[in-house]
Amino acid sequence: MFSSTTEFKNTFLKRLNMVCGKSFSESSERDHYQTLGIMIREFVSHDWIKTNERYLAAKEKQVYYLSIEYLLGKLLRQNLINLGIEETVQVGLSELGIDLSNLEELESDAGLGNGGLGRLAACFLDSLASLNLPGHGHGIRYKHGLFEQKIVDGYQVELPEQWLRSGNVWEVRKADLAVKIPFWGKVEGRTENGRLVFQHLNAETVTAVPHDMPVIGYNSETVNTLRLWNAEPSQFPIHEDILKYKRETESVSEFLYPDDTHDEGKILRLKQQYFLVSASIQSIIKTYRKQHGNLKELHQHVCIHINDTHPVLAIPELMRVLIDEEGFDWDLAWNITRQTISYTNHTTLSEALEKWPIRIFQPLLPRIYMIVEEINERFCGELWDKYTGDWDRIARLAVIADGFVKMAHLAIVGSFSVNGVAKLHTEILKTREMNQFYQLFPEKFNNKTNGIAHRRWLLKGNPDLSNLITDSIGSSWTQSPADLIQLLNYQHDSSFMEQLLKIKRDNKERLAEVIQSKNGIVVDSSAIFDVQVKRLHAYKRQLLKVLHIMYLYNRIKEDSSFSMVPRVFIFGAKASPGYYYAKKIIKLINTVADKVNNDPFIGDKMKVVFLENYRVSLAEKVFPAADLSEQISTASKEASGTGNMKFMINGALTVGTMDGANIEIHELVGDENIFTFGLSADEVLHYYQHGGYQSIEYYHHDSRIRQAVDQLVNGFFPGVYNEFEPIFDSLLEENDQYFVLKDFASYADTQKTIGETFRDQQVWQKKCLVNIAHAGYFSSDRTIKEYADNIWGIKPQ
Repeated sequence: MFSSTTEFKNTFLKRLNMVCGKSFSESSERDHYQTLGIMIREFVSHDWIKTNERYLAAKEKQVYYLSIEYLLGKLLRQNLINLGIEETVQVGLSELGIDLSNLEELESDAGLGNGGLGRLAACFLDSLASLNLPGHGHGIRYKHGLFEQKIVDGYQVELPEQWLRSGNVWEVRKADLAVKIPFWGKVEGRTENGRLVFQHLNAETVTAVPHDMPVIGYNSETVNTLRLWNAEPSQFPIHEDILKYKRETESVSEFLYPDDTHDEGKILRLKQQYFLVSASIQSIIKTYRKQHGNLKELHQHVCIHINDTHPVLAIPELMRVLIDEEGFDWDLAWNITRQTISYTNHTTLSEALEKWPIRIFQPLLPRIYMIVEEINERFCGELWDKYTGDWDRIARLAVIADGFVKMAHLAIVGSFSVNGVAKLHTEILKTREMNQFYQLFPEKFNNKTNGIAHRRWLLKGNPDLSNLITDSIGSSWTQSPADLIQLLNYQHDSSFMEQLLKIKRDNKERLAEVIQSKNGIVVDSSAIFDVQVKRLHAYKRQLLKVLHIMYLYNRIKEDSSFSMVPRVFIFGAKASPGYYYAKKIIKLINTVADKVNNDPFIGDKMKVVFLENYRVSLAEKVFPAADLSEQISTASKEASGTGNMKFMINGALTVGTMDGANIEIHELVGDENIFTFGLSADEVLHYYQHGGYQSIEYYHHDSRIRQAVDQLVNGFFPGVYNEFEPIFDSLLEENDQYFVLKDFASYADTQKTIGETFRDQQVWQKKCLVNIAHAGYFSSDRTIKEYADNIWGIKPQ
């Protein structure tokens, strides 16, 4: 791109004048960021066009990844790294008196996601481009992504997230590729040339306008596309309230996950899902026609992958296109659809398996409902032939039952592949949650353990550690992450181990500065940085960690002989706006923090920190600084987890249940390099099935538990009155659904072992090195290769 820093500086100054219409001396940091972003986007546009032309000419199979979430984070430095020009740009800007880090701070996190699901989608796009694979993303261009979190008096307060306030320098609006999406109205059928045809009348239409963002491969000429759809009004209806129509139209792409407590929110969510899939499939078909023409061979050239159940309406929408627009008969359309769509399941939680009331679905999407109804009728007919008379089984498997459309059922019936995201998760799907579907379609089920973009989470997020690794084993690991295993040769190299320890301490000091700046809390960087950052949900058991902190606090106060390695307990989490219980946990964490941090008797033995507004850019500061990675979900509940992998590759040790990908981490690093505790998945599932757990028994028989639980309601925390009664009741009255009290003793014992182990830093650092060395397996490059080879059937181009 630039042969020298001088060439970069000259180009930058010229572009600044053109972009901003002002001289360098009059320009602001915002102008500098805007200019640099435009320069990068314009530079990659050549490879972007070439990539699309290459795919068009090759006529090879392509994959389209449909996801309701993309948690992209900041893109400036990552794009510079992938283009191989980070150092040139950094030095050139520095010579102009500009700090690249300051420009980074001006970039908004593209927070178009809620957690692991959306971040996984972003990591997958990175790997697709870096492996030169023909794969593109489709999503929604939310005006406001996941809310901005403020903590006020310990409570979570949600503010609209304003990532587009200053525009998005990476996107290109393509109004000429806009498509129309119909809602409401009615469908009429008539016979035409002996064939039944359908017409959607009096529909309210929304225009979907694509905004394309380049996805730049690492050290590669491949630039794939993330297409985000923006909802805009179509032709304004006559005799209608124009402002109301405009407001309702634009609301489709305004917020990620609107509250669906009431019908209005449910309708909006369902609108978003159909908006995404209809716009995407219309776009995919248009691209396909340029290459091939005949849709009878669609499945041979296109794979449409649905990331969880949100885009499942891709199945009936593709059927609609093939039947209504192409004139295919049902059997041909169904055969093509079932060979085109693949599906990833991300959960074992029954409440997370979407279902939509017919009373909402049918009027909003009348033609789509007709197709889903036909899919259900034909599927139930097949089930009757196979299980004649077994009405219960047929009802359990049906796509439509009990007044609801069941989206996971539709996904399984209408796709050729159903994959889980960790070995345990896939086995639970096959043997329990979806066992009857597995009996019916065993060939569809497979596992693809999640991975992370190691270039984002190590190369970009932890440059000092990345440099040490490259100096020691060479740079091949950036493209072949399995090469990290060579680090095992340095376990007994005292110089290497000292550098590893220094890097961790430096990262901890940088995070300590962030904590002091944001929270006003001074923390000791030589303490254990004990970190739990993830979405706030009861099954992830932030509560278990809080109760353990309360126990330690009580112990320090009451037992003068008790000693412990100092700890900084760090939380970061957002609770869904409508998730009342999760918000109580956030209030509890902050209340405990106030108690602990302001008690002079405790001093530096313990500090509790809640990092406000947890997001990708903050995560990049947290993972490199962590000593201990808390992955303590109730076994069987976490499908995979990817935070565990990000901590691992940055040299933190995992404390966790044998759940999700923790099991595979354990298999790789061995007993001695991970701290496991608690019930197994089989034990949890046995309790759910057969009963036998009484939380009140653990409350009565363990004084540590009883004291901490009582403190939730006995006035121990002044000024909060009955604030934590719902938590108290969940543990005792509601019998502790997620086995927090059952696992408490095991967790406390394991934490004691962790403290003792940390005292010997040589031993601890060797364990950290073993984790980093084995973390290459959890690169999304490996995951994507498995998808490409075993599901999508795509090859590098």
